[in-house]
Amino acid sequence: MPPFLSRLAIVATAAALAAGLITPTTAQATARPGTRTGALRWAALGDSYTAGVIEATGDETAPLDGCARTVGSYPEIIRRDLGSLVDLRNAACGGAATENVYATKLSPIGRPLPPLGTDPNAPYPPVPPQIDTVTPDTDLVTVGIGGNDLGFGGILKDCVELGATHLGQGTPCKDKHDAGLPDLMRRLNADYGTMLDALHAKARSARVITVGYPHLIPESAGLCRFGNLLQFGTFTTGDLSWARTAILEPLNGIIAAQTAHHQDTFVDLYPSTAGHSVCDADHWLDGVLTSVIPLEYAVVHPNAAGQAHTATLVEDAVLGG
Repeated sequence: MPPFLSRLAIVATAAALAAGLITPTTAQATARPGTRTGALRWAALGDSYTAGVIEATGDETAPLDGCARTVGSYPEIIRRDLGSLVDLRNAACGGAATENVYATKLSPIGRPLPPLGTDPNAPYPPVPPQIDTVTPDTDLVTVGIGGNDLGFGGILKDCVELGATHLGQGTPCKDKHDAGLPDLMRRLNADYGTMLDALHAKARSARVITVGYPHLIPESAGLCRFGNLLQFGTFTTGDLSWARTAILEPLNGIIAAQTAHHQDTFVDLYPSTAGHSVCDADHWLDGVLTSVIPLEYAVVHPNAAGQAHTATLVEDAVLGG
């Protein structure tokens, strides 16, 4: 049994003992001599897809540092599910890229995100690199990151604006951004590998679990209605298909490949979220807006159902070892 799972089993045994569910002899058989006891030390790292950020994932949790971690984000759901079994340090932050995990500070912008508003408590001071929450005795690191390395937020904004000016025709966003994607993908591949190297160097005994991105865009982009702000607004159909095959799927491919190269565990959200895209009736991601009245932004992020689904898969990976 891996060391971090041994500790998880021991904490569970202790909890059961306290509740009078098992006898001391059983507990003594479970806890091997020399094995360290205590809650699983877990660092949750990532971007807005990990932090939660949007109003559809609930209120923000402390500290209110502009990273907009929410009560409905998957690390916080798992924290509640596992209770005393885990000691979570949640450093995920909206707007983070891989370098903000392993090397550089980030100046968070809070919520709501521009252009729909500005956080009344902004500006916030820079937050340290997320790796600062990882210590040599950390048992588990989960990390969901990568989209901001490709400038996904800026591309989303351009696609909405260009689709409007082209009246929903053609692929104006692809025409603007496609040529630059190979360099961005190469840089992400290198930075993602550097990030995983840094995490392993900081916590040599920790298990690392990476989390990919869900099925934002349906296989048939024609399912999305042009001009619908609860979906992708004025994205053209052609640009939606391009964004899925040229950005989202290669992004997940890089995460999967680097994870395998480092012998870590990859939680692949993509297959299980098919049929739950922004444009599906049972959608686990919200589009440009969550709602019009009241006005609630989403800027294409997982809603409460999407975060709950991610929590289930990540928790299964943690417990399944």
